[in-house]
Amino acid sequence: MNQSFSQTKAMANNKTLAIDCMGGDFGPSVIIPAALSALRAHSELHLFLVGQETQISPYLTKVPGFSDRIHLVHAEEVIAMDEKPSRAIRSKPDSSMRKALELVKDGKAQACISSGNTGALMALATLMLGTLPGIERPAIVAELPNRKGGETHMLDLGANIEASAEQLATFAAMGSVLAEALRHDNGKPQVALLNIGEEAIKGKDSIKLAAELLQNQQEINYYGYLEANQIFNGTVDVIVCDGFTGNNVLKASEGITRFLYDQLKAEFTSNWKTRFIAMLVKPVLMAFKKRINPDQYNGASLLGLREIVIKSHGSADENATLAAIEKAMLEIERQVPQKIQDKVASLLLENV
Repeated sequence: MNQSFSQTKAMANNKTLAIDCMGGDFGPSVIIPAALSALRAHSELHLFLVGQETQISPYLTKVPGFSDRIHLVHAEEVIAMDEKPSRAIRSKPDSSMRKALELVKDGKAQACISSGNTGALMALATLMLGTLPGIERPAIVAELPNRKGGETHMLDLGANIEASAEQLATFAAMGSVLAEALRHDNGKPQVALLNIGEEAIKGKDSIKLAAELLQNQQEINYYGYLEANQIFNGTVDVIVCDGFTGNNVLKASEGITRFLYDQLKAEFTSNWKTRFIAMLVKPVLMAFKKRINPDQYNGASLLGLREIVIKSHGSADENATLAAIEKAMLEIERQVPQKIQDKVASLLLENV
C-alpha cells in the first residue's frame, strides 16, 4: 500500500530522495556531483540514484564514505526531452523517471527529483502518485526574486494551459500553503490573481469568477488583481495564473535576466575605461549577478500530488541541481502535501 505524506514516522529524522539521474541536458555528469555535494552537506540525507548503471557507477568509484547512504537503482530506458508524454507512458516502463517515481509510490523514498521531460514527469507523477482529495490537477510552482529581497511564489507555470475558476482558486490555496510552510515568520501569505488590470471588470470570466471565490474564503489572504509589471515588486507572496500565462512569464523573465547580464558585461568590457570602472564596481556586479541568477531558485514543485515531486530545470548545472535537492528536503521537513490536504479540506467545508 502507498503510504502518503512521505512516511515521516518510518523514516525518523532521515530524508530519502529518489533522483532521476538521466534527465536534463547533462545527465549524470551534473546530477551525480550535485547529489554528492548534498550528501556532504546533510548527514541525514539518503539517496536512490536511478538510471543506467554503466553511466552512473564511474562517478561513484572514487567517493568513499557514502556507500551506506547511496542506493543505485538500474533503469535501462531514458525518456527524451522532446518525447511525447503519452508515448513515454506507454512504451518505456523501465525508464529512470518512472522508476524514481515508483520508489516514492512504494514508500522507499519521500520525494522524487527529475530534470527530464516536464510533460512526461507531470503525466507519470499524476498517474502513479495521484492527486490529493479535492484537487483536479497538479500545478507547477516556482519562486521568483522580488525587490524586497525575498521570493514570490508563482503558479501555474505550465502544467495546465487553461484553468477554470475553481482550479485557479485551488492553485491559490496550494500556493498559500507552500509559501506559509517555507517562510520564516508566522504571517499569512498574500495571494493575488495575475490579470491585465486591477479593475474588477477586466480579465477573462474565469479570473473574475476566481476572484469572487477567493474573496469569500476566510482561509486565504486574498489581495486582488496584480498586473505583470508588479510581479517582481514583492507586493504579494503568491501569484496565481493559468499555465500558458505563467510559463510565458517565466521564460520571458529568464530571457530578460540573461539579456541584462550580457548587456552589462558588454558595456563594462567595451574599452579600457569601462574595464577599469568594472574592476571598481566588481563586488556590486557580483552581488547583482548572484541576486538575479535563476539557478538559486531552481526546482519547481508539482503541487497537488500526494507526494513531493520536484522538477529541476533541464539545463541546470551542479549548483542549480543542488538547489532543487535542498528544496525537496525542505518540503519533506515542512510536510507540504499534508498541509495542502488540510487546507483544501477546510476550504471544501467552507463551501458546503
